[in-house]
Amino acid sequence: MIRSLLVLALLLSLDVLGADWKPLWDGKTMEGWIKAPFGGSGDVEIEDGVLTLHQGLLTGVNCTNLIPKVDYEVEVEARRVSGNDFFCGLTFPVKDSFATLIVGGWGGSVVGISSLDDNDAAHNETTLHKRFDAGKWYRIRLQVTAETLSVWIDDARVIQASIKGRKVALRPGDIEVSKPFGIAAYSTMAEIRSVRLRDLSKPPRAGSPADTSGASKP
Repeated sequence: MIRSLLVLALLLSLDVLGADWKPLWDGKTMEGWIKAPFGGSGDVEIEDGVLTLHQGLLTGVNCTNLIPKVDYEVEVEARRVSGNDFFCGLTFPVKDSFATLIVGGWGGSVVGISSLDDNDAAHNETTLHKRFDAGKWYRIRLQVTAETLSVWIDDARVIQASIKGRKVALRPGDIEVSKPFGIAAYSTMAEIRSVRLRDLSKPPRAGSPADTSGASKP
């Protein structure tokens, strides 16, 4: 009887833990990732737990693991080392389409989502300007639901956009190489030290590292 209860408790705990953050990158190898085949790209290398996207036109990596299409969050820790354009172009699924979160684009300061109703990250209501210091790490979190795209940078919510009844699509061009899920930098040397995901179809375990409900408030 006691053993049965212990087994049941273990199964329940595993089910709850399924809502916790799960790493998409192991911090050591390219397992689960490939270099994105952009023309004119820089090198990609891993050293001391950091993935470096060396400066090229577009340089990036694509995840080969299965990514949800809706009701999920992704968190990336990234920084610009040199250059003056986006150091995190995060391409991601949105139901049956895709979009890209741009961080540090258009001269280095634009944050936004490409594209909503054919308007790119610099020309829709998600557009904002933020200073990004070279060498400083930023924690970038994206939430995708059936009706809303939300973005936090270092726990401050900077984007909350309704997508209900709207066209969500990639900006036409080379970024389509990043589908279905990829991270890229444009004319910039960037570094990544963490990529993780959680499924929002299950609530996070109360008090667990996945439970960032307090940080989700504007």
